[in-house]
Amino acid sequence: MHYVIHSITEQHQLLSLPGPEHPLVSVIKFEDIQYIPVDGTVHFSMDFYTIAIKKGCECKFRYGQHYYDHDQGVMSFIAPGQMLSWDADDTLPPAGWLLVMHPDFIRGHALEQKIKEYGFFNYATDEALHLSPGEEKMMETIMGNIKQEYCSIIDNYSQDVIISHIDLLLNYSNRFYNRQFITRKHTNNEVLIKLEALLTAYINSPKLKENGLPTVRYISAQMNLSPNYLSDLLKKVTGQTTQQHIHNKLIEKARELLASSSLSVSEIAYYLGFEYPQSLSKLFKQKTSLSPSAFRSSFN
Repeated sequence: MHYVIHSITEQHQLLSLPGPEHPLVSVIKFEDIQYIPVDGTVHFSMDFYTIAIKKGCECKFRYGQHYYDHDQGVMSFIAPGQMLSWDADDTLPPAGWLLVMHPDFIRGHALEQKIKEYGFFNYATDEALHLSPGEEKMMETIMGNIKQEYCSIIDNYSQDVIISHIDLLLNYSNRFYNRQFITRKHTNNEVLIKLEALLTAYINSPKLKENGLPTVRYISAQMNLSPNYLSDLLKKVTGQTTQQHIHNKLIEKARELLASSSLSVSEIAYYLGFEYPQSLSKLFKQKTSLSPSAFRSSFN
């Protein structure tokens, strides 16, 4: 069964918390949550943004193909409508912060569009942001400032001030995620090696003819990463997204076939999974500045 939590007030009720001070934004301490046991697995989604700082987690979080032990400083982001699940044996972090914000709170503000550009709201929960002690303290301070603001007397400036704090929190999160991509160079190199091997195997297998061009969703699923996370990681490390890496591999294969086979350009396009030969020709020229025919002629 799938439950939808429509409002922040409803979430407070489910967590056995007093009603929220503000109907559209709330900062909750994990220590204050009264966990209600459930039978089996419950699937649910929320109609609002959720940002969590989890501390003291006796658990492991996966980063790519590796697991890391963390007992503090783990941050995750959930966009409205994302499907989540809760198992009967799951436990809440013993400490940390939970910021929840309904989209209506930022309606008409610049942050309404800007927040949709942050890919980490669509990362898998195990692709968490791992904070240093200093970063963790900084984020906690911002959440504390948000709580203090909406608990004070509301005036004409309150909403703008709170939104400014949320914007600052997201800017720091974006910076720290980019730092994480850089500092885990060894793991990122393993991701690149696996991506290269996966694309090569796909293009040289019957899957290409049977299923067509490999999609970003398919490739990321094979690598146990969310599409947004994989593309953001690759763009930071190589300057190119997953889709661009797929295109590069296809053009590499197209060059090989043009140079070593008698297949026509149309036959090569269909072989590579393109629905129309013109699509291959357009992509080939974008990548090489030559048409497929001109490239082939250069070998004669």
